[in-house]
Amino acid sequence: MTDTAPTAIPPSAQVTLADGRVELAPGAPAPSGPYANEDLLPVPVEKRTWTTYNFSALWVGMAHNTASWTLASGLIAVGMDWKQAVFTIALANVIVLVPMLLTGHAGPKYGIPFPVFARASFGIRGANLPAVVRALVACGWFGIQTWIGGEAIYFLAGKLIGNGWSDAGSFGGHPWTMWLSFGIFWAIQVAIIYRGMETIRRFENWAAPFVLVGALVMLIWMSNKAGGFGPLLDQPSKLGWGADFWKLFWPSLMGMIGFWSTLSLNIPDFTRYGKSQKAQTWGQALGLPTTMTLFALLSVMVTSGSQAVYGETIWDPVQLAAKTDNVVGLLFALVTVLVATLSVNVAANLVSPAFDFSNIAPRRITFRAGALATCVIGVLIFPWKLYSDPQGYIFTWLGLVGGLLGTVAGILIADYWILRRGKLDLTDLYRTGGRYWYEGGWNWRAVVAFVVGGVLAVGGASFKPLIDGRPVPALEPLADYGWAVGLGTSMVLYVALMLARGRDRLEA
Repeated sequence: MTDTAPTAIPPSAQVTLADGRVELAPGAPAPSGPYANEDLLPVPVEKRTWTTYNFSALWVGMAHNTASWTLASGLIAVGMDWKQAVFTIALANVIVLVPMLLTGHAGPKYGIPFPVFARASFGIRGANLPAVVRALVACGWFGIQTWIGGEAIYFLAGKLIGNGWSDAGSFGGHPWTMWLSFGIFWAIQVAIIYRGMETIRRFENWAAPFVLVGALVMLIWMSNKAGGFGPLLDQPSKLGWGADFWKLFWPSLMGMIGFWSTLSLNIPDFTRYGKSQKAQTWGQALGLPTTMTLFALLSVMVTSGSQAVYGETIWDPVQLAAKTDNVVGLLFALVTVLVATLSVNVAANLVSPAFDFSNIAPRRITFRAGALATCVIGVLIFPWKLYSDPQGYIFTWLGLVGGLLGTVAGILIADYWILRRGKLDLTDLYRTGGRYWYEGGWNWRAVVAFVVGGVLAVGGASFKPLIDGRPVPALEPLADYGWAVGLGTSMVLYVALMLARGRDRLEA
């Protein structure tokens, strides 16, 4: 059986340093067997080197990307003004920072990735459930971001080559040259991920400031086209601040939270390299809500400017950049989009699912094999359909993602903070028959909490444009609050089910 309460850790198995970080005891054999491989083992303390700057740069690089740009511009497209859009995004990122820091704590303390962290609550085998759910979501994101990067290549090549490229014959609703651009960008990402985590860290460090400069250049360009900053800020809200706004606000807020709900689970994949808790805490606090809010402001101003200049809301920055006739300006804008998309896609949507897929069969699936699986599945989910409409993108895709992953976050937080008080046994996270083995490697209580929370969170949601209708129409009133419903329900239910086992079984 297993425990869920603070337990004395055998001193021969692991050691705790003065700063609170834990690692395997010197001379102790590394965990082995069917549930361990080099990519999943704890990172030694001497290799936990990421500083506050590294984490801040990681978030700047991930936040300043085309998909997060379209979060804000999409809110403008569905009727909000710039103040309402920025307020919604700023609040969402302050909220999502809380579970981000809570789950991220296990990374620098124990040096373990997300799928190993999830073993404590779901069981050694059961951790594959949240890992695969999170991995499949990442595959969807990878596909969407790769499509965006392909768009940038397509438009750039069209400007340089001419109509022969832009007006090429089409199939599947797009020119064959667009499909080729999609494939080229896909291959570039595969090449980067094969270089490993250190290459990713260096890439994020220089990509972050480059992308920010690119966004500012786009803002200056649009203000010049509009005749100053005034027209960018005076576009009125179509909703006002009454009932129409608040009806849209709550599902929008959940969608914005859902955007980073993936990272609120698997942030240990990055914080496991943290030099200290202070480094990951300050790095994330300085990097996430501030940069997302700033980028949202840039996005809504430029998108509002597109209304004033072109008479329509152009929510896709790639299509907006393609309207310039200045080849140098277009080249700079689209290269910025490419760097931004690479930055977030490799860090957020390849690293984590690579670990997740490796967790399914550690002896057979390496980090690189898991990354390749992500790349393939990311194409098979038809990302061009998910990204085709801001309504489906924000309210269907992000809403469903947020609801499901909020449910997992509730279980992880309840297990690690409420029941275990932050104490884990490193060795038992990798072996059969230990405290995290539960019944046959599965903790059915976590599974029940996940299913119940997931059904309540997304059962009443609209799945358009994927399918018509709602799976459980009676749950429609909860659909606008999916992330909060999933997190709260799973947290309470999981704690209740674990405590029902009896206090005498919490330390066996």
